[in-house]
Amino acid sequence: MRRRIITVNDKMQQGYRYVLSAPAGRDFDPEFRPDLTPKQMLELGVFGGKYLTDCRDEFPASWFARAKLSPSDRECSLNYFGVDASQPLSEWRKKGWIHPDDPRGWLQWYCRYYMGRRMPEEDARQIGRWKAMKRHVSQIRKHCEPGDPMCRPRQRQALLHWAYDSRKI
Repeated sequence: MRRRIITVNDKMQQGYRYVLSAPAGRDFDPEFRPDLTPKQMLELGVFGGKYLTDCRDEFPASWFARAKLSPSDRECSLNYFGVDASQPLSEWRKKGWIHPDDPRGWLQWYCRYYMGRRMPEEDARQIGRWKAMKRHVSQIRKHCEPGDPMCRPRQRQALLHWAYDSRKI
């Protein structure tokens, strides 16, 4: 694969550059097997529709064709389960979860990883965070009847935010 340089100019990053060194959607770490692609997540409804609204030039247009996005403020009704399952970005910053290269957090990292950016140390950290979310899958299985999508909707929405397809649990 020929390496490609991406330059980002959006509300949170100006002149940020990164290299795509892997084919889009392929060559993932063997321990990282998300159920959903970024496109699927945006179509289902995540983060109240207020994620990547000013980043359309960075990612494929097809990701946004059917995305549930809010033109202004976060709208929880746009989330697949219609509930708020997010902490504010300020809380993520306070907890040290935000890497300077991805000021929007985990989904931004995943989108860039999906497109082919590789940053071994940060990739390992984010994949570890993704794996830690699996405990919520176990909790839903333990406390919900199979096929009841409205049991624990906040937990299910949070899992969607992390590319786990909680509709199938």
